[in-house]
This record gives sequence, C-alpha cells and structure tokens, in this order.
Amino acid sequence: QVQLVESGGGLVQPGGSLRLSCAASGFTFSRNAMSWYRQVQGKERELVASITSVDGITKYGDSVKGRFTISRDNAKNTVFLQMNSLKPEDTAVYYCNAGYSRPVFETWGQGTQVTVSS
Repeated sequence: QVQLVESGGGLVQPGGSLRLSCAASGFTFSRNAMSWYRQVQGKERELVASITSVDGITKYGDSVKGRFTISRDNAKNTVFLQMNSLKPEDTAVYYCNAGYSRPVFETWGQGTQVTVSS
C-alpha cells in the first residue's frame, strides 16, 4: 500500500531554514510527479511546491517563490523541500503526495509540523 512519511519539521526562528523529507513507497515513485502541501488547522490544504517525475520541472505557490526549493531523489524514492527565509505565516503541518497540480492518493501521511516563531 502507499506510504508517505514526512520528516524534518521543527521549531525555527523567523529567517531560519529547514529541510523536509518525504519517503515514499507502495507506488512507482520515479513515474510520478510529487508535491508538497501544507495545512493550518481550520483551513484548506494548500499546494506549496511541485516537481515532475523525470525532467524535474518545478512550480511554487506565490507565497513561497524564491524561498522554498523542491527536489527529489528517484533512487531513494524521496522528495525534499528546502525552506529558507522562513516566516511565521509558514507555520503549518507539511505533507507530500504524488501529482503535480492535485493529489493522486486519498491517503496522506502524518505530516511534519513546522513552527516559525521567535
């Protein structure tokens, strides 16, 4: 079955950096685009960044452009999100899923909490 395991979150001060990882299994990772989403309690899940399967073409939400970078390692079935210049409004639970514009799988991982606060 599909498993998505996010890690790397934590508490960081404004202006700091974090690198999130998502280990995927149960599907052909190298053939799927991958995306990062985030969700604040009480709000809808927001698409943050996406990367295609082979070409590595990326896209970003307007709120994170220039600060976040998505990448992937197809040999390790892992997708990453490098987050720099973090702001308090980046505070959320971050999730990954397959797909470029919408999630492929109904099942989500547990997510990883990112808290940006001084």
